[in-house]
Amino acid sequence: MKKTKLPGENISLKTKKSEDPLVMQWLNAQSNLMDSLRYLIEKEIYQNGVRNLQAYVPAERSVLHGGSAEAQEVAFVPVAAGKQETAAAAEAAQEAERLPDAPQAAPEEEIDEEDIEAWI
Repeated sequence: MKKTKLPGENISLKTKKSEDPLVMQWLNAQSNLMDSLRYLIEKEIYQNGVRNLQAYVPAERSVLHGGSAEAQEVAFVPVAAGKQETAAAAEAAQEAERLPDAPQAAPEEEIDEEDIEAWI
C-alpha cells in the first residue's frame, strides 16, 4: 500500500533516461521547482478536481513534437519569438482567450403601425 503524503514531508522525483529535452529545459528553467509544480497541481485541481491523473493521461504522448494537443486534452501557450514568457503572462494570455466576446446587442424589436397608433 502506498504511504500517504503529509504536509512538510519530502517527495522524490526522478526523470526518465529518455526524458524529452524540452521537459528537461523546463525543469532547469525553474528557479523554484517545487513552487512551479505546486502551481501546476493547483491549476489541475481547480480545472478538474482531485483525481488520479494516470487514469486520464495517455501512456504515449507526443504533444511536444507535433502531436494533436486537442486529442490529448492538453493546452499549450506558444513561446513568442523564442522568448520565454512568465507564468503570469502565459496565464493572462490563456485567460484572454477564454473570455467570451463582448455581449451582442439584442436585435431591435420591429415596431409596426398598430404599436404607434396605440401610443398616440
